[in-house]
Amino acid sequence: MARKIIIDTDPGQDDALAILLALASPELDVIGVTAVAGNVPLALTEKNARKICELADRPEARVYAGAARPLMRKLVTAEHVHGRTGLDGPDLPEPEMPLQPQHAVDFIVETILREEAGSITLCPIGPLTNIALALIHAPEIAPRIREIVLMGGGFFEGGNITPAAEFNIYVDPEAAKVVFSSGIPIVVMPLDVTHRALTKADRIDRFRAMGTKAGDACVALLEFFERFDEEKYGSDGGPLHDPNVIAYLLEPELYSGRYCNVEIETQSELTLGMTVIDWWGVTGRPKNALVMRDVDHDGFFALLAERIGTL
Repeated sequence: MARKIIIDTDPGQDDALAILLALASPELDVIGVTAVAGNVPLALTEKNARKICELADRPEARVYAGAARPLMRKLVTAEHVHGRTGLDGPDLPEPEMPLQPQHAVDFIVETILREEAGSITLCPIGPLTNIALALIHAPEIAPRIREIVLMGGGFFEGGNITPAAEFNIYVDPEAAKVVFSSGIPIVVMPLDVTHRALTKADRIDRFRAMGTKAGDACVALLEFFERFDEEKYGSDGGPLHDPNVIAYLLEPELYSGRYCNVEIETQSELTLGMTVIDWWGVTGRPKNALVMRDVDHDGFFALLAERIGTL
């Protein structure tokens, strides 16, 4: 039976590929896509999520708008990375599919309470505001969630928005603290993994060779997205962050890591939003997350191209 997932997202070019990968994979039942403010404001992320569902030829997918700002802070966005729309690169038409009238947080809570306990996996690939709000409003959902597999944080690679913090966690560190202290099984795809998954030219060429609408859009998304990171890191290609969450659900053997304690810094001026990962087990604090450190990046891109090639 297909694994039921909710993708919580702030698209974002890399979010777009994550959504396409999920919608192209019959092992996954995407029961909803919830949008949150992050890479760009909410009015754009909910629209971008619908654009991607239509690109995948899945206009029946349900997209819900959630939090427009972090729990306690002003919204920080990343147009300098993703462009003014958040999906700069391809020329995607305005979506025709409707936005669902229900608030994303209400949808998450109702779905988890309605579905069989332990059947829903949450896949947050943006700031964790919607997930935290759901847990605050309805703490009884926590033991009913099968797993949270998220993209966020970093340890050995440091941060990408500050020297210490990765963007998704930095935007709403208080929300991240709620999630990491929830007791729910958590799998983390940090920068330590995603910086190994680089969009090298030959990998982009695989999408170009598809000759499909989705393949062409992926080329335009990736070529726009990688320019910022190539300049920043001096690398051949940019890191492809968010699709690692979906790839892990499909082929967990591509990844390796260890169970650690992860705490979120919410006070320090220097390290706000840092994921303090006790990799060496020096604190004695209880382990609350499976933190990935490595990925078979060739296998990851093979899976990505194979699945998106079916759209």
